[in-house]
Amino acid sequence: MPEAAQASSTDQPAGLPPRALLALIGGQIGLHGAMAGVRLAAPLQLLQQGGSALSVGLLMALFAVSAVLLALAAGRMADRHGYHRPMRAAVAMTALGAGLPVLGTWLAPGVLQWLLLGLAAVLCGGGANVGLITIQRTAGRNAGNAVERMRVFSWLGLAPALSNVVGAVSAGALIDLAGFRAAYLFLFALPLCAAVLARSVPRETPPPRPRDAGRRKAWDLLRLPGIGSLLGINWLLSACWDVHSFAVPILGHERGFSASTIGLILGVFPLAVTGVRVLIPLMAARLQPAVVLRMAMLATGAVFVLYPFIHSPWLMGACATVLGLTLGCVQPMIMSTLHALTPHDRHGEALALRSMTINASSTLMPLLFGATGAALGVAPVFWVMGAAVGLGARLTRRL
Repeated sequence: MPEAAQASSTDQPAGLPPRALLALIGGQIGLHGAMAGVRLAAPLQLLQQGGSALSVGLLMALFAVSAVLLALAAGRMADRHGYHRPMRAAVAMTALGAGLPVLGTWLAPGVLQWLLLGLAAVLCGGGANVGLITIQRTAGRNAGNAVERMRVFSWLGLAPALSNVVGAVSAGALIDLAGFRAAYLFLFALPLCAAVLARSVPRETPPPRPRDAGRRKAWDLLRLPGIGSLLGINWLLSACWDVHSFAVPILGHERGFSASTIGLILGVFPLAVTGVRVLIPLMAARLQPAVVLRMAMLATGAVFVLYPFIHSPWLMGACATVLGLTLGCVQPMIMSTLHALTPHDRHGEALALRSMTINASSTLMPLLFGATGAALGVAPVFWVMGAAVGLGARLTRRL
């Protein structure tokens, strides 16, 4: 066992109480739901008022950019102060980000309104990510052992899907029923619910500050055994999510599928993700993270190679289902392994590095996919990504 794993396995907590786990899940739903709702409502408001596609694209980019810029600060704050202080900061940022657009509903369309919505995007994206890092760190540290960590992160993995229902779907319905102002007021209330739920999370005694804390760099974590390989695996698999959401609509359009058919193909993917994450807690004691990651990467690579050759919507739906099963089981394995490999006092920093990797990839990779697809077609995007993730399976040997 690596030294980092030994360090993190000492003085293990008794386990995460069910009430605290529900509070962590509810907190993530509150923060991420508000962000998802604003990410839906703000672009729609611009478009309905005659905004350009460029203004909408810039607005959407601000959600991810702020998450990247604030990730390390969030991780270090969580390592230093535990759960409650960074969670209060996350709630304040997200609530303010959801509340500012309410003022924008009284403004005439123009630069000032765009700036207000842009600030809301920065605050919501950053606040939701600060909360996510804090929640994940607390969940991992309070799990009693590696098996419980897998179970906890599987349950936490359900929160993003629920967040989209609570945030984006509810915001869309409120916009149609009562207008943008009512939707923003509802989204403003979601982070406040997260603040109330935070009371059920046990307080953590702040650890003594290491003497070299001021000189440490987050990138030093990449020198620890397995960390660099794990983040590389995480990046490859995260890029696969982006490829699927980007390329399947284009491929379906080339095949002449209707919009509803393409939507159904994309829709079975999150259903499969949710299903496998419900099953993992039941099988956690028999799973080995490195083996699961290796098999998931090989299966994902095979599906990506096959996708461009398929012309039946039913078979494409089957591919999407398999892909949801393989990619859905990845996050609990990566999170559990990351906590095992990271020194006990630097879990927040490690989660911040992971967050930066994912958000930077989600910002830049679609641009690369678009350029490649425009020049060569969508099939090479699938094949290149499939080959990369398949060959990347060898990284699991270093865990």
